[in-house]
Amino acid sequence: MSEEGHGRTRGSGGPLRPRTRRELRAAREAARAAAARPAAPPSPPAKRLRNRTPVIAPDPMPQGAPTILTVCTGNICRSPLAEVLLRARLEALGVRLHSAGTHALIGAGMPEEAQAVALARQARPADIAAHRGRRLLEPMVLESDLVLTMTQEQRGFVVQLVPSRLHRIFPVREFARAASGLSEEEIRRLAATGGSDPRARLGAVIMAIAGRRGSISDDDDVLDPYRQGAAAYEASAAQLDPALAEVERVVRAALGGTAE
Repeated sequence: MSEEGHGRTRGSGGPLRPRTRRELRAAREAARAAAARPAAPPSPPAKRLRNRTPVIAPDPMPQGAPTILTVCTGNICRSPLAEVLLRARLEALGVRLHSAGTHALIGAGMPEEAQAVALARQARPADIAAHRGRRLLEPMVLESDLVLTMTQEQRGFVVQLVPSRLHRIFPVREFARAASGLSEEEIRRLAATGGSDPRARLGAVIMAIAGRRGSISDDDDVLDPYRQGAAAYEASAAQLDPALAEVERVVRAALGGTAE
């Protein structure tokens, strides 16, 4: 058989046909050239990105009083307790406090046990007597610089209601845990990036704390004492006490106040 018959090729969709001498020679030269080329260097390994604390830009708030919203389920036990205690501690700094419930007992006052633990912690009697349960609505979240829920589940409810306020919504004990690593000097430095406007100062600090959020845990939930007796109300308040103290520390430092 001649050299022309040593190779066969198929046309597109056609029968096998003999390779010509020229085609065979070209194929051999192409193979020798490919073998002579140096191998391409291996691609460098992909760079691994380090975990970094995200930089979160504060969403602008209109001028007005810095506002904190506390949220629980019925808005008669935990969130009003947090509201009246923080109001007694922060109202002199110009901070506005209000509260609401995801499934509120609308119009209901604080139970006697809740009133007792509030009075024992120096809440103002008039604030306690004036409270009435109200249902959480979107405008309440939008007007608040900081939203503090009593549980992770309630935080999820508020985030679903107003996703744009994601970085301003915290379970109160998680907020305290994330903020505890910031010294008052660091808080004041962060607040200064917001300028002189109180809401912008507080917002800058809140965004920094949002960037420090760590693991999510149901251990951050505040016990629901509703209809559980006086001991449960005291236990629930005891869980709130250190968290509210940390909120007070952060707000005072951000707004230029001093710890009492």
